[in-house]
Amino acid sequence: GSEMCIRDRFTAGNLVCGFFAILTIFEGINQADSDAVAAFAYYQNATFLIFAACLFDLFDGRIARMRGQDGPFGREFDSLADIVSFGIAPALLVAKAVLFQLSPPEVGWGIGILYLLCAALRLARFNCMASAPRKEGQSSDFVGLPVPMAAGAVVSTMYLVMYLAGRAPDGSMDLGAFKYVIALAMAGVSVLMMSRVIYPSFKHINMRTRGTMYAIVFIVLTVICIFKFPWVMPAVIFSIYLLYGLVRPWIDRRWRRRLEANDEE
Repeated sequence: GSEMCIRDRFTAGNLVCGFFAILTIFEGINQADSDAVAAFAYYQNATFLIFAACLFDLFDGRIARMRGQDGPFGREFDSLADIVSFGIAPALLVAKAVLFQLSPPEVGWGIGILYLLCAALRLARFNCMASAPRKEGQSSDFVGLPVPMAAGAVVSTMYLVMYLAGRAPDGSMDLGAFKYVIALAMAGVSVLMMSRVIYPSFKHINMRTRGTMYAIVFIVLTVICIFKFPWVMPAVIFSIYLLYGLVRPWIDRRWRRRLEANDEE
């Protein structure tokens, strides 16, 4: 139906962003040996495309729930798009830009493969859990770090590191010890994707939810900060979400419900 097509258009946008991100990464690889500055620009553009895919993924699920069209076809299509945009594209980008600089090279290969495998397994686990009969009172929160957030955390970390790192005389990025920070971040989110850590989905939030106005104000301020501090804010946002899941069990339930704008018991 037309409602389903609306959701699929956003999912298609996610997939197209992932596809062009991969093409852009290959362009950067072709330029890496002859023009390090141009290669860096291509990697930067690929980062923007992955961020854009995150936005498409955020909206397609929201629209599906608003329209009551959160069915098996949409989930499968969404997962196929996600493995391209948030599995292959980030793994390829970080591997070529950072991980292959590690010594020995097998370490970089291993981390890249670990990330891709965990992303694929996380998506498969999500589809299996979503297709199972829903129990009464079952939470809609995520078990394990969602794949789009994992991709955003890794790519935004690399984006911030590129800003902090100095340039070599030939114009290339001199990452130095920062490349180990990116490698550890990628390995860490890989483990979190397959963990049993609970992350809020915010699926219950709508215009009737208590605290929605505060959430809207927060989102507007966040968008302003992203435009003002584009190198820093994406890493801050994704890191806050990642760390929130880790400390969530120790937060008082009342405060947890306020933070998540959750009116449900």
